[in-house]
Amino acid sequence: MLDFIIEVSVLSGGLVPVLALVLLISLAVIIERWWYIAKVVKIGDAIEHDILLVKYQSVEQLQQVAKHYEGSPQANVVKAAVASRGESAEDMERHIEEALLWELPKLDKNLWVLDTGVTLGPLLGLFGTVIGMIQAFGAIGNHGVSNPNAITGGIGHALIATAGGLLIAIFAVGFLNYFNKRIRLTVNQLELVKTMLINRLHGGGVDHAVLQGKKAAASNVASGTNVAAQGA
Repeated sequence: MLDFIIEVSVLSGGLVPVLALVLLISLAVIIERWWYIAKVVKIGDAIEHDILLVKYQSVEQLQQVAKHYEGSPQANVVKAAVASRGESAEDMERHIEEALLWELPKLDKNLWVLDTGVTLGPLLGLFGTVIGMIQAFGAIGNHGVSNPNAITGGIGHALIATAGGLLIAIFAVGFLNYFNKRIRLTVNQLELVKTMLINRLHGGGVDHAVLQGKKAAASNVASGTNVAAQGA
């Protein structure tokens, strides 16, 4: 097995080990981003629910929410809103937007590695195959075709570099698209949190629990009216 790997590496001009390194780096980025983005999305769902239960003008409850999710992008947005609570709604929105812009680069951190792997993998693989074929055809020119199997086998081994490069591209582009979709979801979560915070600190609405109670009461009244109408 080791001899085969060495042979393929030599035929590809040493690019097969480079492809293996690119694959390893891509895998490391995928694992790290998978863990981080999954955690952020989960926190986003939880913090949306928590803010929904916060009473209007309740700074203390918002501070508790930020403390509970300390270190997350959403918590930093909540902190920015609490810090600028004494300003107008428009000024607060600008401060929250600033906090959002600081957090966004954390979401797509190192994804450029996968984007590079999508392009670089096939190119490196093709280049390694071309080098191998040049060596194979050079051997034909120097020694003829006295041993065709050796020539075609060398070309076949050289094509492994192209296959490896394509494998890296397929692997990377699938996860890159998945991460981009999850990042868009996270951005939507942050925008929703921003709007909820402005409403909680500058809105004139009622608490979520009170609102739910009023809806239930209205539903009961409507049901009673329908029953009365049917009885009449």
